[in-house]
Amino acid sequence: MMTENYIAVIQAGGLGTRMVEITQNKIPKPMILLNGKPIIQWQIENLVSYGINEIIIVIGYLGWKIKEYFDNINISGVKLEYIEEEEPLGSGGALYYLKQLHYNKNFLLIYGDVIFDIEWNRMIAFHESHEGIATLLIHPNAHPYDSDMIILEEDKRISGIDSKYNQRNYWYQNLVNAGIYIFSKETLNEFSELKKRDLEKDILHPLILSGKVYGYRSPEYVKDVGIPERYRQACKEQKAGIWKKKNLRNHQRCIFLDRDGTINKYCNLISKEEDFELEENAAEAIKKINESGYLAIVITNQPVVARGLCEIKDVENIHCKMQVLLGEKGAYLDDIAFCPHHPDKGYPEENVIYKIECTCRKPLTGMINLMKEKYNIDILNSYMVGDSTVDIQTGKNAGLRTIMVTTGEAGKDEKYNVVADYIAGNIMEAVEIVLSQSTY
Repeated sequence: MMTENYIAVIQAGGLGTRMVEITQNKIPKPMILLNGKPIIQWQIENLVSYGINEIIIVIGYLGWKIKEYFDNINISGVKLEYIEEEEPLGSGGALYYLKQLHYNKNFLLIYGDVIFDIEWNRMIAFHESHEGIATLLIHPNAHPYDSDMIILEEDKRISGIDSKYNQRNYWYQNLVNAGIYIFSKETLNEFSELKKRDLEKDILHPLILSGKVYGYRSPEYVKDVGIPERYRQACKEQKAGIWKKKNLRNHQRCIFLDRDGTINKYCNLISKEEDFELEENAAEAIKKINESGYLAIVITNQPVVARGLCEIKDVENIHCKMQVLLGEKGAYLDDIAFCPHHPDKGYPEENVIYKIECTCRKPLTGMINLMKEKYNIDILNSYMVGDSTVDIQTGKNAGLRTIMVTTGEAGKDEKYNVVADYIAGNIMEAVEIVLSQSTY
């Protein structure tokens, strides 16, 4: 396993003031029972299942109850150690003690109120391939408007954090920090003295400025259960099997979505953000996908770049608008892929760099293949939803089930003589067709 050179650090020393109605100030927050098992035990069992068996728990308030609990149960093969804060050291100060424990390994850092079921080998492989000093697990959420947003560059490098307190008069990516980190052992060189430190402000921010922090995007189950509402939701989702289903060692089912004419109102070639407007019920339909356990991934041809009508950054800004508009209604996309190419030359303002034969332009399946590999997608039980015969032919070429919506072009492009498996009046009806047939 790739995990051999890694230890895990669980931050379990907080007061848990937001969970007093459940803890009654009698147990630390990570010891709250979630379907019969403490939160921290769920964390440790997931780590151990991937061979991460050296675990350090940072304890503070009522920390003796965590020690007492693990002294009385047996988790095979686990080596537990504790760092006990005599006074609160913030979200990062206790990492100083890793040097004193003489660990010379990379380490995972996990908050004690984050529940997760993730495939650690994938995240570690990402971290090692990018050769950064830190990797954050990032994902979209259903409330980006009141969340700190991660600014992610094309090379997966994190260039900044967009505070939720900023006045956002601009469109932005829906990507948030999930509270799970990988740090290279060199990070410990930053800890020359024991003092209170804020992980984000005092540790991550300087590392981000150095250009050595990367974002690992994952649709897996990671939820902050630090407030009662999210804790209760996590209980329901564990019983429903959602945690396990979303782990990337398991095949994922996906609804691939065309953009123009399916998610947004058809407006021929959209090269300006002001021309982008969501289809009626698009956000509600995508929210249903989010709740179902299926992935929602957009794949779209955007020849506006090749034709010289706009640049890559303009398409990305339109996609940021799409994410913000969806987020305002509690919906999100697990990922977006677009093809900027167009093979036909001779347009007056064309950008010759993108005037090429490629493997990503629909009806070719390059974008689907990329997402299949990235998210371990079960093609035979996934769908392509779109408004054109190009979309349907793409789905057929990839081995997907296909649904034609009668919004947008409604199949009138007639570029391919192909019949969809299903016809739907709009994206909502398409999602309902999928879910009515699914036992996922």
